[in-house]
Amino acid sequence: MCWQCDNPDRTEADYLRLLRENILEHGWAVQGVEGAPPHPPWAYTVGLTEFGVPELVATGLELRPAARLLNDWAALSVEVRPPRPGEVIPLCGGGRIEAVPLTEPSAHLVFAVALYGPEIEATQLVHADECGRWPWSADFRDGRGGQPVLGVRRHG
Repeated sequence: MCWQCDNPDRTEADYLRLLRENILEHGWAVQGVEGAPPHPPWAYTVGLTEFGVPELVATGLELRPAARLLNDWAALSVEVRPPRPGEVIPLCGGGRIEAVPLTEPSAHLVFAVALYGPEIEATQLVHADECGRWPWSADFRDGRGGQPVLGVRRHG
């Protein structure tokens, strides 16, 4: 369930206060968005803007794996550097991701916009399927899709 569903007597302002507290304590937060067919789940960071780096987004992953991916890359973005547009990165546990800048972050990152304004920047961590195919390939997940790409690929 969503926070608002679990707390019907609370307001969005209450949630933003809770989000700010999480960001103060941990540096950033991961906001999950539950999927409902035909829309897959997705998640994004809130708080990386304060470090001067783009927020991160993952679509088409269940919320726990998405949070792990985003938290790992948020830490690297803050401590080392954010992934560069077009960069293809092998993952330690197997698989690869490609960094794709969002075309219109303010259309997708509702709570990041609420805290930092509509000029935020964001990068999607697009992941290849188990066979190494990308979502822009017709055979991604054997044609089942399920990972919307929210930006335009740049080859770095």
